[in-house]
Amino acid sequence: MDYAASESHCSELVARERSGHTAVVEDNLLYVWGGYVSVADNEVFLSNNQIWVYDLQQGVWEMFHMTGEVPPPMSGSCGCSLNGHLYIFGGCDVNGQTNQIYCVNLTDGNYTWRKIIPERGCAPSPRDKVSCWIHEGRLIYFGGYGHKLLADIDHRNRSFIVDEAAWVEDVYWGWNNEVHIFDPVQASWSEPQTHGHSPAPRAAHASATTGCRGYIFGGRVMETRKSDIHFLNLETWTWSEIVPVSSSPVGRSWHSLTAVSDRTLFLFGGLSSDCKPMSDGWLFDVEAKKWTEIEHPHENKPRLWHTACLGKDSDVVVFGGSCDYILLVDTGHCNDALVFQMQPYPLFRICEDFIAKNVRNNELLRNQLPLLPPQLLTAVQRRMAFYRPSKKQT
Repeated sequence: MDYAASESHCSELVARERSGHTAVVEDNLLYVWGGYVSVADNEVFLSNNQIWVYDLQQGVWEMFHMTGEVPPPMSGSCGCSLNGHLYIFGGCDVNGQTNQIYCVNLTDGNYTWRKIIPERGCAPSPRDKVSCWIHEGRLIYFGGYGHKLLADIDHRNRSFIVDEAAWVEDVYWGWNNEVHIFDPVQASWSEPQTHGHSPAPRAAHASATTGCRGYIFGGRVMETRKSDIHFLNLETWTWSEIVPVSSSPVGRSWHSLTAVSDRTLFLFGGLSSDCKPMSDGWLFDVEAKKWTEIEHPHENKPRLWHTACLGKDSDVVVFGGSCDYILLVDTGHCNDALVFQMQPYPLFRICEDFIAKNVRNNELLRNQLPLLPPQLLTAVQRRMAFYRPSKKQT
C-alpha cells in the first residue's frame, strides 16, 4: 500500500495566529472565527468572512469563505455552539463594544451568517469579554465589560461598576454581573431575577456548564484579577459561592475553564494578578470542592485570551491566544493547537494512534495495513495524516 499517497492531499495551510477569537468543536472539527493580531504596534482585526476549520483527527486546516449578514471584524466576542450552529454575541469592533447576536450553520457547508433581530425583549447593553452557558436550548450570558448611559446605571445593587478612567459625557464604561437569557427558537431576550449572593461584576473571566449549574472562575474588575469560583443554578436562578477546601489557583483573567466530566472542571492559563502569562493547569472537583494542580506537556507554553474546547475522548483543545502580557507587549500571538488529555484513552484510540505514529518506520505494519477492515483502515489513514512529517522537518 502506498501510504504516502494519502499524505499528498494534506495541506500545510495553517490558521493565522490570533487572540480574542471564537472557537467551537463540532464532530471532531475545530471551527475558528475572528480575533485580532498585532502588526507594527497596531491591533488588526482578522478577516470576518473567513472561518478556519481544523480536523482534529487528521491535523489538517481548511479555510472557507462566509457569506450572508457577516458580522464586522471583532475580538472579544462570546461564541458557543448549539445544535450545529455557531452563535456569537457582543465583542469589540472598530466602533467599540457591540450587543448584536449572529448565527451560522456549521453543518450545511454554506457558512452563511444570519444577524438575529430580537422579536421579544431587549438585548443587553454593548459588551465584550462576556461568558456563556448553554442549558435546555438557551444561551445564558454573564458579565463582561461595556458601556451604559448614566441613566441606565443602577447604583443601588452594584450590578455595574464604573471604570472611572473611561467615560464620555453621559456614557460610562465598566464591568457588570448581569445574567441575560437568549432563546434562539423565540429569538427573545430576557433577564431572570437571580437569588443568593451574586459574584462581583467582572470581565475576561471563564465559565463552564455541568448539568444545571453554570460555573464561573476569576476575571478582572478594575485592577483586581479574582480567584473565586461561583455557580448559578440554571433552573432556580440561585447563586452560590464555592469555598475550596484546598489551595486555589492564583487570581487571573483571560483564562479558560472547561467541563471535562460531570464533576470536574479544567482550568488553563490566563494572565495572573501580577500580570504574568500563565501555563498552569488545574482540575476542580465540584463535589469535593477541591483544586488539584496537574502536570501536562505544555507547561512551557503560557496562553491568555485563547480558546478551549472539549474534543473527542474528553480532550481539551486550546487554540491561539498570546504568550505575552498583551497590555504591555502585544507581539506573542500563537496559532498552535494544544491538546490536553483528561482521561485514559479507549483501547481503539491507543491502537489507532500507535499504528499511525509508527507505520512509516515499520515495514511489518505497512504490509499489514491492507488487511484491516475498510472502515478501520479509513480511520487509520486519516489519523496517519496527523503524524505526517511537516515541511519544516523535511
